[in-house]
Amino acid sequence: MRILAIDTALPAVSACVLDHDAAAPIAVETIEMERGHAEALLPLIKRVMSKVEGGFASLDRVAVTVGPGSFTGIRIGLAAGQAIALACKTEIVGVSTLAALAAPLIIDPFDGVVAAAIDARHDKVYIAAFGPDGRPLLSPRRISPHEALRALGTGPLLLTGSGASLLAKEARARGVPVRIASERPAPDIALVARLGLAAQPDTAPARPLYLKEPDVTMPAARPNAPKGAVGLGDAAAPAAAAAQA
Repeated sequence: MRILAIDTALPAVSACVLDHDAAAPIAVETIEMERGHAEALLPLIKRVMSKVEGGFASLDRVAVTVGPGSFTGIRIGLAAGQAIALACKTEIVGVSTLAALAAPLIIDPFDGVVAAAIDARHDKVYIAAFGPDGRPLLSPRRISPHEALRALGTGPLLLTGSGASLLAKEARARGVPVRIASERPAPDIALVARLGLAAQPDTAPARPLYLKEPDVTMPAARPNAPKGAVGLGDAAAPAAAAAQA
């Protein structure tokens, strides 16, 4: 099985193509950025796919990060992923950003709790936690570091993600053993692809995982909208055209 993985949910735009039995992606590219995901994504996907023999027609599946993360970024990635899957007549799955961040820590045995945390601002984190065998201990949620430590227990804790330092500060104040493995702001896109290969469309749907209300209100569709007004469908159209080219 060959998969195209896409991530725009956090401060990066990433894509890679991976075969299920390969040790490394066929093609991969990541650009770290806070804004401009919509403009950067399609050219990046085109560059990645130009290195893949057989192009879009060789894909068996698409995986896209569904959040938690940026409201706008999640929509951009989902729109592109769904358009490509539709154009290629292939299946699509969703991958949690928290699961992808935690994945490299779960691979190596750890006697304690692995927690992935994303800084959600306003003294909140998006968090999910896993046991030594990868078993989910805390489902994705948006809570304060204080509430998170109450839920995580007495540790030891192994942390990753942009919110790791916030949790570590709270853990140390409570005397909980803690270690920060990484504070990378976005997951490794190759791990998003591997999780996408292991997922099933019926249990990992490509639907947004919003843990808070958006900071902006999306305008309603307007008749005769001026040229350049972008909605979800408009964002998806270039990706579908590229996949059909």
